[in-house]
Amino acid sequence: MTETHNNQRKQFILLLSLAVGMFGFAYAMVPLHPVFCEVTGLNGRSSMGAADPIAISQVAPSDREVTIQFLANVSHGMPWEFRPTVQQLRVRLGEMYATDYYVRNRATQAVTGQAVPSVAPGYAAKYLHKVECFCFTQQHLDSGEDQHMPVRFYISNDLPEEVQTLTLSYTLFKVPAAQTMRLASSKL
Repeated sequence: MTETHNNQRKQFILLLSLAVGMFGFAYAMVPLHPVFCEVTGLNGRSSMGAADPIAISQVAPSDREVTIQFLANVSHGMPWEFRPTVQQLRVRLGEMYATDYYVRNRATQAVTGQAVPSVAPGYAAKYLHKVECFCFTQQHLDSGEDQHMPVRFYISNDLPEEVQTLTLSYTLFKVPAAQTMRLASSKL
């Protein structure tokens, strides 16, 4: 009987330790996630604001060329078709380029979405400057509506030499109706 009681006690302590460890890990993930992404180069966040177009006019384009790939993802529950119109471009550093993404609302009602950009490798995100981007604002499409959404960008001349390919990826998320109405009323 004592041995059974000791085994149950050990199991209880083990399970309690596991639960506390899982809680601690989840709590620590908030500050550690950005560090993990920076170290591994995953989920490279690009700036959510527009780059200064005057700054590009003061930079002489480089002879160096790199490839930039474009990807598009739609989050779960987002009823939009979303894709880049060009899969990749060969670009010169310091020169302005433009491309666009195609989007179509397949839902039977209007939907508002927000695109979140990501750059890979992550440490190269600070060298990709978007002058114009649909990701700066929410996009509202009526049922069946489609459009081309522009992206104007340049890549800094000081991009590290080992980076030969950048990937600019967008994920579209559905904006809840309550949040859309709050934003609309705050603009009045």
